[in-house]
Amino acid sequence: MTPRALTAEEFWRLLQALQRPAALIELAVFVGCLALAWALVRLLRGRQPRPGSVWFGEGIVDGVLFPVLALSAAWVARWALLSWWPEVPPAVFRLVVPVMLSLVVIRLTVRVLHKSFPTSAVMRVVERWVSWLAWLAVVLWITGVLPLVLQELDAIHWKIGSTTISLRNVLEGAIAAVVVLVLALWLSSVFEARLLAGAHENLSVRKMAANAVRALLLFLGLMFALSAAGIDLTALGVVGGALGVGIGFGLQKLAANYVSGFVILAERSMRIGDMVKVDNFEGRITDITTRYTVIRALNGRESIVPNEMMITQRVENSSLADRKVAMTTTVQVAYGTDLQALMPLLGAAAARVPRVITDPPPGVQLTGFGSDGLDLTVAFWIADPENGQNNVRSDVNLAILRTLNEVGVAIPYPQRVLHRA
Repeated sequence: MTPRALTAEEFWRLLQALQRPAALIELAVFVGCLALAWALVRLLRGRQPRPGSVWFGEGIVDGVLFPVLALSAAWVARWALLSWWPEVPPAVFRLVVPVMLSLVVIRLTVRVLHKSFPTSAVMRVVERWVSWLAWLAVVLWITGVLPLVLQELDAIHWKIGSTTISLRNVLEGAIAAVVVLVLALWLSSVFEARLLAGAHENLSVRKMAANAVRALLLFLGLMFALSAAGIDLTALGVVGGALGVGIGFGLQKLAANYVSGFVILAERSMRIGDMVKVDNFEGRITDITTRYTVIRALNGRESIVPNEMMITQRVENSSLADRKVAMTTTVQVAYGTDLQALMPLLGAAAARVPRVITDPPPGVQLTGFGSDGLDLTVAFWIADPENGQNNVRSDVNLAILRTLNEVGVAIPYPQRVLHRA
């Protein structure tokens, strides 16, 4: 039942079989398989589309599930025709099965790479190469040229140590590597989405676990692909030693950033959502990867900071132990003002501002004797510094000004006394 590559003689017999009336019956059965696959995908997806879904795609037929179901239905139909009609070998299904298998590989690769690397130009090139190679393999299989090409590729070989590797092994290993790595990326993206969905606490730890799972799956996939290519994995010890030397000299900064990223995520000294100040750049941490940390300032600018800098330099984290941030604003009132009556009113006015928290409550202190009036400092706390600080200070200042106008307390103007000589 497993389809194999056609020879040239079998290809000509297949062309003759396609001209028989039985081929029309096979074609009708295959159309029924496509209709069944479409109906099942429509039933499983529901009425609402699922943008970004690997299984369903943007519509019904552009995801992975449709060609998988169509291929399964075609395989079952081919088996049924061979059982019920053994004297007439299937012709149409000898063609559509490899075509649908190629379509599964293309859809899986494109959907997963689009989901994992939505803006990568290199991945778009990989997608095109996978599509071309898949369709080329189908054409070679149908025309009967594939066995000859594989024999020529086997004839081109070389020896690495005690292992003999042919060009066919390299190509098969590359194809296996792409397929396995795509599957690893798919599984890791599904795991990451499930792990981070609706997460508000321990987000950094979840992010570290997702990155670790992705790295582990990619490593296992790469080892499987090398083994499938016929490469002796014990020979990688020499390569690993050379790679270690390269990391020690040329890639030490990159390795330090990766190690620092896992240290940050593990010890939770900085978490996604914390307000930090690094190298005179202040903002909220929006993402922590294994190589860098993204900090978004309140004015919208973003800074990509290497993780090594987050470990080796001083970082001011205003959200490490407590997300509350203390803020102050000053106002000057005239000498002779009844401060005992005014100060509670100013504290109550600041407490009525929506973003000002009441625990601890705002406080008002007499902090100086100015040349023109008494200096009062209003201190208050907020719990969401990532939403901005100047805007809440402006709201507090407006509340203070309204209170001063209501009680008739004036803000003194600068005064100068001139003495005539």
